[in-house]
Amino acid sequence: MVRKLLELKLHWQILIALACAVMAGAATSMETRILGVSLYSIYEFFGTLFLNALRMLIVPLIASSIITGMAGASQSSAFGRLGGKTLFYYLSTSLIAILTGLLMVNLFVPGIVDGIPAKEIIGLSADTDALLAKTQGRGAADIAQIFLRMVPTNIVAAAANGQLLGLIFFCLLFGFFVTKVHDRYTEVMVDFWQGIFEVMMRITDWVMKFAPLGVFALVAKVVTATGLAAFQPLAWFMITVLAALATHVFVTLPILLKVIGGVNPIRQYRAMAPALLTAFSTASSSATLPLTMECVEKNAGVSNRTTSFVLPLGATVNMDGTALYECVAAMFIAQAYGLDLSFVTQFTIVLVALLTSIGVAGIPAASLVAIVVILAAIGLPAEGIGLILAVGRVLDMCRTSVNVFSDSCGAVIIGRSEGEPDILPDPRYKEEQ
Repeated sequence: MVRKLLELKLHWQILIALACAVMAGAATSMETRILGVSLYSIYEFFGTLFLNALRMLIVPLIASSIITGMAGASQSSAFGRLGGKTLFYYLSTSLIAILTGLLMVNLFVPGIVDGIPAKEIIGLSADTDALLAKTQGRGAADIAQIFLRMVPTNIVAAAANGQLLGLIFFCLLFGFFVTKVHDRYTEVMVDFWQGIFEVMMRITDWVMKFAPLGVFALVAKVVTATGLAAFQPLAWFMITVLAALATHVFVTLPILLKVIGGVNPIRQYRAMAPALLTAFSTASSSATLPLTMECVEKNAGVSNRTTSFVLPLGATVNMDGTALYECVAAMFIAQAYGLDLSFVTQFTIVLVALLTSIGVAGIPAASLVAIVVILAAIGLPAEGIGLILAVGRVLDMCRTSVNVFSDSCGAVIIGRSEGEPDILPDPRYKEEQ
């Protein structure tokens, strides 16, 4: 039985692990013990171990992939074109996602329950004070910090602290100027970083063999701690966010794939299934990046040149799901306080959500600070975040999957626009050949 499970494709193993995790988490509690050891602590141990293994890969994988990708791109006339296409795609899809969220939150009005502001019904989370202590003093001026983080004073410290925006900026510069020195040095440096990249991909393949176990532990931990009933009070808020995310991932992005990329969206879903399930489980687009790159290259057929440029950059600056969630959350909190926001205020929310989403780190719950910035920008108290803490983790998992899928769609669309012929080919056509 175990052997047959191991012979299944990775995404099926992960899917089975997800289902088993929900059942295990629902059947146990925080007090359940085996041989005197808490089951919850066991889930937490293996889940953390898996996350640590993924995060261990991030810095060397990002550095090697960006430097080799940039070095290859900057040697051709396509460099400026590739960068322009990538940035345009990311800004456009993020803006569309935010507007989709704004439409849904105005349509569903989740902050009003039976004509009463949700604040009176739901109340505030017990964790609100602790959250306020961490985010005290945040405001719209913090948007400037997003751009300051692009140029860190110490690149090693930035990498150690998970400030991927600074790391990516440095690697882009390094990869570009590697090609501007003597040819002898260029060849040595490119070979060196390409070797690191190949080694990191091998390590990634090995780590992902343990993905089903890590996914099981992470999801079982969440269900054990919160239970399924914990999501009921905020059902309309969840439905609104999920409806907006679903619209973006099942309507907007497939249209872009079909119309602009000229590929079948169904093939893209199949190609990205392992990465999407891992993103859902880990709630971290950065931790999922190694698998995302593998799926886009091996399953979707995008070249390493495009993948290594588009995906690492997207893991930091392209946060469609996060931007959408920030907009819906801010509007929901405003509705919960009984406020009727004007068009100008809603436009402010859209703009600030777009800017803050660019610098949000691809780790779980990083968007909370960004939401505080948005609330401060429109004059709402930060304690309003207490209304959404109960379901934050589940929605974090969902929007991370959207972030990852949008990144992969960008790689496919940009790769197709660059004339790459082997992206998501029709299997029937291949058989005829």
